[in-house]
Amino acid sequence: MDIPFIYYKHVSGRNFLGRTQDLNVFCNLLSNGENIVIYEAPKSGTGSLLEQAFINLKAGRVKTVPDVFTLTGALQLSELLSGIGDAILRNSGKNAVEYAQLVDQYLQGTHFVFDKEIFASCGKILSINRDVDENDIRAILTLPYRSARDKESKTVLILKEFHNILDIEGGERVCKLLEETFKGLTPVDRQAASYVFTGSKVNAMKEIFEHRHFFVRQVERVRLSTIDTRDLVSSAIQRFLATGKETDRDLLTGMCKIFRCNPWYFNHFCAICDSFSKGYIMEPIIVDALNAIISIHEPRFKAVMGDLTGFQKAFLKAVLDGVTRFSSSDIISQYGLHSSANVRRLKDALCKKEVLTFDAEDKAVILDPLFEYWAGKYYFGTTEK
Repeated sequence: MDIPFIYYKHVSGRNFLGRTQDLNVFCNLLSNGENIVIYEAPKSGTGSLLEQAFINLKAGRVKTVPDVFTLTGALQLSELLSGIGDAILRNSGKNAVEYAQLVDQYLQGTHFVFDKEIFASCGKILSINRDVDENDIRAILTLPYRSARDKESKTVLILKEFHNILDIEGGERVCKLLEETFKGLTPVDRQAASYVFTGSKVNAMKEIFEHRHFFVRQVERVRLSTIDTRDLVSSAIQRFLATGKETDRDLLTGMCKIFRCNPWYFNHFCAICDSFSKGYIMEPIIVDALNAIISIHEPRFKAVMGDLTGFQKAFLKAVLDGVTRFSSSDIISQYGLHSSANVRRLKDALCKKEVLTFDAEDKAVILDPLFEYWAGKYYFGTTEK
């Protein structure tokens, strides 16, 4: 079934819109043997970029095999390492016999083993029954390069939600050993395999890559550009027409402004409009669709606000009001921020909670565009900008 507006999964092909330059940069970096990091707010389009990139690489006759591991569920170092190892080995074998051979071939001399019973019960390739040592860590971190020597394709290890690494005991040590691994690579190794780090907690990823300065000059950052409003609106109008419906370009342009051209929010909104209408999509339907998408996300937004202190809410209101000089005496007095020292603490706290981030010019940016709209209009009741 041809679904006009896709928001529930990654998109590719004709549904991948407006980030051709980002896509080309990513593919060129991988083709040149670089490691890559991407960190953007949730649902910004990172997954779609990766999916389209590997389609393009395959079409361009660059053989790549993406091995994916998500750090979210890894609570211990052993789970992290065995999960990464599983992701790498899974594409190299097909059954228990082959996986056992691979473990023996690549991880001999480590504490990792292939347990037939565990594999049969839950599909895990690697098991470990004792404490992880440095040799185990190095063996897993170099596994993409060593296993790639026996393949005809380039190995790309994608570590999703990498910001979780510092929450794992021993995670910082893993980062340092991975830096050493990168330093020791040969040109042949770099062409054989690459790491791709992604994360949806922007400030936590900044902590790793910008503040603690891990992987300096070893990893290239790919930034997702803002999709052009005209591209989003024109595409939406065409898809509405394909279902026998019409709408006003200016109304959709206004919605793009609210969503800051976030494709996930915009496509979800358009899907709601499509379900609400049978013909011309007029302003009342647009308003109803906006209210519907807000009602879906409002419990999450209320939970965010409920987690903030009074000072933090005051600081957020100042951001919504367009304040830039938070430490000035008049602003501190107007919003009840107490002191310039408290302002610094509030900035740090809101960044750790992933409500705000600060750009290169130290300008506050609310990470979630719909939360920004909801907080301004419904929580604080301020005038819409």
